[in-house]
Amino acid sequence: MIDKARIVTTACTQPHKNLALEEALLASLAPHEAILFLWQNRHTVVIGAGQNAWRECHVKRLQEDGGTLARRSTGGGAVYHDLGNLNFSLIVPPEDYDVARQSQVILRAVRSLGIDAERTGRNDLTAQGRKFSGNAFRVLKTGCLHHGTLLLHSDMEKVARYLIVDPDKLKSKGVKSVPARVINLCDLAPVTVDSMKEAMMEAFTHEYGAAKAEDAESIDAPGLDELIRRYESWEWNFAASPAGGEQIYRRFPWGGVEITAQVLRGRVEGCAVFTDSMDETLKFRLEDALEGVKWTGEALYEAISPVNADVALWLKETV
Repeated sequence: MIDKARIVTTACTQPHKNLALEEALLASLAPHEAILFLWQNRHTVVIGAGQNAWRECHVKRLQEDGGTLARRSTGGGAVYHDLGNLNFSLIVPPEDYDVARQSQVILRAVRSLGIDAERTGRNDLTAQGRKFSGNAFRVLKTGCLHHGTLLLHSDMEKVARYLIVDPDKLKSKGVKSVPARVINLCDLAPVTVDSMKEAMMEAFTHEYGAAKAEDAESIDAPGLDELIRRYESWEWNFAASPAGGEQIYRRFPWGGVEITAQVLRGRVEGCAVFTDSMDETLKFRLEDALEGVKWTGEALYEAISPVNADVALWLKETV
C-alpha cells in the first residue's frame, strides 16, 4: 500500500538528461512510495528500447533541423516530442503496479479539463476516437514504470516530417497517416501545458495521497551523471546492426520484428533484432537465442519457440 507520494517537475528539456533522471527515480524508489515525474523534451524523436533508429526516424533530417534522437528504456514505437507535448512518468512498487489505476490518473486529469477521454487497448488513451497519449511500461523487481506522452499542442507537421511509420501499422489502425490517427487536446478544449500539469498533480494526489512538487534540480540522484552519459551515447541510441548478412522483416498484431544476421558457415554469428513490441526485453532475448543457431527454418524454430511462438513460426516458414 502506498503511504508516500512524490511529485517531481523539471524545467530541463534535454531528452537524454530527462530519461536518465526518470531511470534514477525508478532505481531509487522507496518501499510504499509513488512518484509522478512531469517533463518535456524540445524537438526530439524518442524511439522504443528495441527499435532501429534509422527505420523509425529520418535521422539526418532531424539532426539537420537541430533535433535530437533519444532511446528510452521501454518498448513500443517512436514518438515526436516538442514543447507542445507534456510527458509523465508514474513510478510505483511492483505490488502496487496496476495499469488501469495508473491510467485513471491521466484520464481524471484530462476529464477535469472538460475532455471526454478513454483508455483504448493496453497502451493508448483517446478522445473522439483519436490518440492523445501513447503509454509504455517497464516492470522490475524493485519498481515499475508507466510513462507516456500527452499531446497538447504539438506540431503535427513535424510528427509527419521526422517519423517513418510502417504502412502495415497504419493500415491496421484504419488510417492513412500518423496525424490522422492522433489529436492535440487543445483542439478539444482550451488546454495549456500549465493547466495540464496542475490537473495531473491534482489527479495524482487524489489517487495516491498528498504530495508537494519538488524541483528535479534539488534532488540528489546517485549515478545520474553516469546514466546521462549512457543515454547520450551513440551506442545506446543507434545500436548499429551488423553490416550485410541476412535481413528479414515481419509485422505481427503485437508489433513488427526486423532481424539482421551475419551468417557464417551456416550459423548466426552476430545479429541485431529491432522491434516496437511493448515488451522491452524481446529484442535482447531474441538476439541471445539466435546467436550460434543454424540458419535453417527448423533450427531457428526450435531456438526461438521458448522466446516467442509467432516469431518462431515465421522463421520456420521463411528461412
